[in-house]
Amino acid sequence: MSLLFNDFKSWKTHCETEQLALFQPVLDYEIEQKGATEVQIRDGLRQAYQVMREAVNTGLTDDLATESGMVENAGKKVLHHKTTLLSRNFQELVARSLAAKEVNSCMGRIVAAPTAGASGILPGILVTLQEIHDLDDQKIFECLLVSAGIGLIIEKNASLAGAVGGCQAETGSAAAMGAGAIVYAMHGSIDQVFNAVAITIQCMLGLVCDPVAGLVEVPCIVRNASAATIAYSAAQMAIAQVTGIIPVDECVIALGEVGQSLEDRYKETAKGGLAATPTGRRIARKVLIKDIDITPKAD
Repeated sequence: MSLLFNDFKSWKTHCETEQLALFQPVLDYEIEQKGATEVQIRDGLRQAYQVMREAVNTGLTDDLATESGMVENAGKKVLHHKTTLLSRNFQELVARSLAAKEVNSCMGRIVAAPTAGASGILPGILVTLQEIHDLDDQKIFECLLVSAGIGLIIEKNASLAGAVGGCQAETGSAAAMGAGAIVYAMHGSIDQVFNAVAITIQCMLGLVCDPVAGLVEVPCIVRNASAATIAYSAAQMAIAQVTGIIPVDECVIALGEVGQSLEDRYKETAKGGLAATPTGRRIARKVLIKDIDITPKAD
């Protein structure tokens, strides 16, 4: 399957030449690739966003737990804690991102955006964005299309997989997708949208993938929340016309280069970083013992 664009520069040129909104070429691409109507594509976006909202709600209302003991209802704890450090909106952003990711860790229904390991970031960002700025669902659907376009280009020139490029490729890409969506929703220019992507990548560059016991729980859950906050800070800078200096396409190339240079133990193998700490190894032993079937075999 051919990609929509090879880089951000060509996406911008196409939109400016044809006088199109940033989401429109992505929508056209989806229609062509899936052989679907615009109504069908929008229905799919509606369903995807509904799953995102449900994941947030589930994580904030249900009691979640896994065999490892590493899921601790973090979303609920943050949401209901009486101490608010910055603002209630910030607290809710963190809580929602944690909540949706915890649902994934507990094998609940989520949207891989762009991966399951980063599935709390866009839900936390978009649900919060919609609430704060009273956006209708149609605008959120456009944000999802813009996010998808960003993800496609990152995948083309770097990677979206932790096993290939480390956590920078998963949570970093999701945060970049979210940052671009925020700026788009706030009527930022194409340059501002892409600058938000560039700033986010710069902030996430080099992040390793080191899941404790090989599970997508620690540090993945808390990284989803931190990535969502980075996306918002990058969007705020981009809206204010603070530039990342390095163009977005060069940032994506750097993302790929750093990912290639990471040693295997930092690429989802659970052999380095936090997974290799004494506590990380102890948790891994406990999980492995639980996973082993010690039932005596019948003669």
